Amino acid sequence: MDQKNFSKPLSLAKVQVTDAFWKKEMELVRTEVIPYQWNALNDNVPGAAPSFCMRNYRRAGEVEKERKAKEDKFVQIKYPLDTFETLPKDGKMDGRFYGFLFQDTDFAKWVEAVAYSLTQHPDPELEKTADEAIEVVCAAQREDGYLDTYYLINDQDMIFTNLKDNHELYCFGHLTEGAVAYYQATGKDRLLKAAERFADFIASKLGHGEGKKAGYPGHEIAEMALMRLYDLTGEQKYLDLAKYFIDERGTKPYYYDIERGLTCPEGEERYSYNQANRPVRQQDEVQGHSVRAVYLYSGMADVARATQDESLLKACETLWNDMVHQKMYVTGGIGATHIGEAFSFNYDLPNDTAYAETCASIGLVFFARRMLEIQAKAEYADVMELALYNGVLSGMALDGKSFFYVNPLEVLPEACHKDERKFHVKPIRQKWFGCACCPPNLARTVSSVASYAYTENDTTLFVHLYMGGTVEGEKVKASITSEFPWDGHVSVTCESDTKEPYTFAFRIPGWCASYEKEIPKGAELEEKDGYLYVTKVWAKGETIRLNFPMEIQFLASNPLVREDAGRVAVKRGPVVYCMEEADNGKNLHLTKLCVNGEKTAEAADELGEHFVRVTADGRRMKLGDAEKQPLYHLYQKEEEEKTKLKLIPYYMWNNRGEGEMQVWIRVCE
Repeated sequence: MDQKNFSKPLSLAKVQVTDAFWKKEMELVRTEVIPYQWNALNDNVPGAAPSFCMRNYRRAGEVEKERKAKEDKFVQIKYPLDTFETLPKDGKMDGRFYGFLFQDTDFAKWVEAVAYSLTQHPDPELEKTADEAIEVVCAAQREDGYLDTYYLINDQDMIFTNLKDNHELYCFGHLTEGAVAYYQATGKDRLLKAAERFADFIASKLGHGEGKKAGYPGHEIAEMALMRLYDLTGEQKYLDLAKYFIDERGTKPYYYDIERGLTCPEGEERYSYNQANRPVRQQDEVQGHSVRAVYLYSGMADVARATQDESLLKACETLWNDMVHQKMYVTGGIGATHIGEAFSFNYDLPNDTAYAETCASIGLVFFARRMLEIQAKAEYADVMELALYNGVLSGMALDGKSFFYVNPLEVLPEACHKDERKFHVKPIRQKWFGCACCPPNLARTVSSVASYAYTENDTTLFVHLYMGGTVEGEKVKASITSEFPWDGHVSVTCESDTKEPYTFAFRIPGWCASYEKEIPKGAELEEKDGYLYVTKVWAKGETIRLNFPMEIQFLASNPLVREDAGRVAVKRGPVVYCMEEADNGKNLHLTKLCVNGEKTAEAADELGEHFVRVTADGRRMKLGDAEKQPLYHLYQKEEEEKTKLKLIPYYMWNNRGEGEMQVWIRVCE
């Protein structure tokens, strides 16, 4: 592992986004999503599933206040721990925890989104709201550092008795990520100190050593969070704990058996759902819950980089290749089945029952950037870009007021309503979810999108994603203009002199067959792993101009993907397209796209959005009086009529009401 290839993300305080596309998305999150989600966390959104999040923190604070007042005389009123979700009966609430047992993370992701938003747009009122919420959260923390309201409220004697299922370490992870982000944005360490105390408590209870349990997370994210804490504080103990969680995972005897008093028969494997069936270095296939998986892989990449562990990096590369080459949707979605929100077998990528959870695409973005931090390879950035523009953004309506948990590639609304196999697929976005992991996750990702665009090391500024703005690296300042994702023209102007040679490294997108460049005189050029390296002693005002032509492309799948045989998906630049009923009428399954016909890309402004619409020649089978025809009949060539197929960006679908949608389209010559 060559440290010379390492790079790190720029602080968001050093990047100001002015990009027409992403600035709009970030402003939407700031003005609509963050306030909306704050109301949701406080159960103030009529018609939406209640969160109970802030209510639980306040209730836990009351318990902690009582415990401190009574000291040794404190006797906790205990409630059962046998439900994954607890809802009030007949609308009546008592003192127990309500909601999903990981509901604390709704706040953590919200405050993380707030932090990132503040780096781009200071907002004293929003910061004040966050500070007040942080006080509520910190008031619930025990003196020993423990902070998880499910156990604080229901039964503190049962802490760390069910790591497999009950998400304590998952809640810790999100709390810590939010705490680090808020400290970096504001300099305020109230929540950060709480996260450190919680981490120290965990380290005192879990690991190898007398009096400790050899446990590790059921739902991964603590690994990533501990590495963020390590990167911020430099405290070795946080790296050690993250490394322990990764190294211990999947070893036998299984800890998940030990905490239940079970014995695994010799030779048997289980817990693949949790990525704990084998030690991580022996795992060669992505399995189980897709979000858990990519969160684990992200943590593995973090630890591999920090410790220069070649075996761990090799495992990351193996799992990456299995996922993106055999188990990833064309939209950057992952997780093919709603059963377990999980990966399926190789090339099993059904479109109308796809799970492709928004959080899973977000986790894929996390994993991709961490692999880029180890070595800049265009494949990682290509997948990161694909997921961001398609599988992530599709999770939010254009007005920021409703959300998808699941992101299918084909929808027939009647099936969503009547076919129980497809009940997980919603034909319209929802105001909120009881299990609301996706909306706040999406908000924190969009708010921090600049952190995925650029990384740097002592000699190089890497440009992984193209978005307009200003960048202040350690050795160079630059301004960038970009018209992505609709046009491939990019210009980068150096805004400072450099005293010695310095390199800009630009990703050459994998969807681009060729590109044009205009480079200042005297620069040395090198192409490596899909990046163009431009090195020289820079003078202020020197500009690099690049053009990555965006052609309409018809993509075919691997022939082993059964559902997509004889079909194409339409892509232009980084954006995947789809057909909707609103443009093409009902019964989209009767249409074919003429791959050798005329195709055009035209700018459009609709629904408050500037985008590029694609139109292509097609054919449509004549339906005739189908309802009077027999269910089966002798084959005869179908009657077809010419048509123009109109396609919009996939992320924009379902912003004009309920209707059919289709990504993969049958072909004709």
